[in-house]
Amino acid sequence: MPDGCSDLDSTRRFLKARLLTDRASFHGYEAERQQIHDLLERTAEHGESNSALLLGPRGIGKTTLVTSVLVQLLSKETFHRNSLVVYLNGLIHIDDRIALKSATAQMNLENAVDGKVFGSFAENLAFLLECLKAGDRKKSKSVIFLLEEFDLFCSHHNQTLLYNLFDVAQSAQAPICVLGLTARLDVIELLEKRVKSRFSHRQIFLLPREDGFEERLELFGSLLKLPTEQEVRTFAATHPTIPPDVLNNDELALLRNLFNPRQYNLPSKWVTQWNRTIDKLLKSAEVQTVLQNMYEYDVLEGPFRMQLFELVNGLDDEHPAITIESIQQLGERYESDDKVKLLAGSSVLEICLVIAIKHHSEIYDRDPFNFEMILTRFSKWANSSTSMQGIERPVVLKAFEHLKQLEFVAPLTGGGLAKVQKEYQLHRLLLTYGQIRQAVQRMQFLPTEISQWEQSSLV
Repeated sequence: MPDGCSDLDSTRRFLKARLLTDRASFHGYEAERQQIHDLLERTAEHGESNSALLLGPRGIGKTTLVTSVLVQLLSKETFHRNSLVVYLNGLIHIDDRIALKSATAQMNLENAVDGKVFGSFAENLAFLLECLKAGDRKKSKSVIFLLEEFDLFCSHHNQTLLYNLFDVAQSAQAPICVLGLTARLDVIELLEKRVKSRFSHRQIFLLPREDGFEERLELFGSLLKLPTEQEVRTFAATHPTIPPDVLNNDELALLRNLFNPRQYNLPSKWVTQWNRTIDKLLKSAEVQTVLQNMYEYDVLEGPFRMQLFELVNGLDDEHPAITIESIQQLGERYESDDKVKLLAGSSVLEICLVIAIKHHSEIYDRDPFNFEMILTRFSKWANSSTSMQGIERPVVLKAFEHLKQLEFVAPLTGGGLAKVQKEYQLHRLLLTYGQIRQAVQRMQFLPTEISQWEQSSLV
C-alpha cells in the first residue's frame, strides 16, 4: 500500500515539525501572555518605555510565549514599522562589548558607528538610539530588547549594559522596552543597587500548575492530531505572514523556520482515520494512567514534547499507528531508573554487599560506614547461608571497590580522611532503599536466601 506509506511518512514529518518548531502556538497562561502582548504593543505604538522580567523554570515556555506574541504583533504593519527587535542571549553575548556590537548590527547601524570613538558605553548606546529618530527628531523607532538568560548578564563587569538600558527606559530618553527571560527566581537579588533602582520591578511568573492533568490530556490530543482542511484555513487566518524584512535579523533565530501546516498535504480520509485513533487513545484508561504518571513526574510541556517526539519516531511500516502498547512502553522507559538497571546487572557478591550496607544504614540512620563494618555484617550473614560461605577477604574488598567505581557508594572527603587506610575510609550510600529492592526483584537466578535477607528484619 504505497499511498498509506507515503501518508505515514508525511504524518511523521508533520508531527515532528510541530513538536520541534511550533513556537508560535502557546498553550495556557493567557493572563501572562496578554501582559507581555500589551507591554510590547504600548512600546511600539505609543512610545512607552518599559522594563519587565519573565520568570519560570526551564521548559515551561518562556521563549515560546514571547515568540508567539512577536509573531502576532509583527504581522501588524503599525508594529513592525515603528519598532525594532534586538535579541541578546547571555550564553552568546558574554560581555557588554559583544552585546553592544550585536545590538548595533541588529539595528542596521554599523555604517553610522563606523570610525566613531565613544568615551563611554552610555554615550555609544545614546548615539545608537539617537540614530533611530526620524527627520523631525521627535518621533523615534521603538526598540525592544529581549535578554535571554538574563541572569548571565548580571555577571558582566559593573552590569554596564543593564544599567544603561534600564536608565534609558526609566528616564524616557527614547522609547525602549527591556524584557528579560530567566529561570532564576531570585534574579532581582543579583542586580547592583544602582541597577535595581532603575528597574521597574515588573515581574511576570510562569509557574507550573499542579492540577492541570485535564490540560495535559488536551495537549496530548492537540499535538498528535492532524489538522482538517477547516483547521488549516483557520490557522492561516489567525497566523498572518510576517514581512520578509523583519526576518533579515540573523540573530533573531526565534522567528526563523516557524511551523506552517499549510506546507503539508494530507488526504482528508487519512486525517479522519488518524484523528479517530488518537481520540480512542485519549479515552483509554491505560493511556490516561501512563500520562498521569508522567505528569506526576514532570508537569512541564517542553520535556513532554520530547517524549511525544520519541513516540512519533517509532512509527514505521510495521507500526503505522500509535497504540496503547507503544505508549505503555514509552511510560516504562520514562520511569526506568538507570541505577536500578546497573545494580541489577552486578554480581551476586556485590548485591550482597549493597544489602549489608542497606541494613547498616537502616540501623544507624544512614551514618557513614567503612569496609570493615560492612565486611563484619556480611560475614555474619554469610556464615549462616549455604551459598556465600568461604569468600576470601581480598575478593570482598575488590567487590567493594567496584561498588565505589559504579558510584553506588562514595567516600567522604575533607579533613584527615584521605590519609586513612582504604579499609577504614568512611563512605556514604548513594542509593535509596527502594532502588535496592527493585534491583533485587529484577535480578534473575538470584538465590532465594539473598532475596529473603534483603526483605528480612535487620541482621
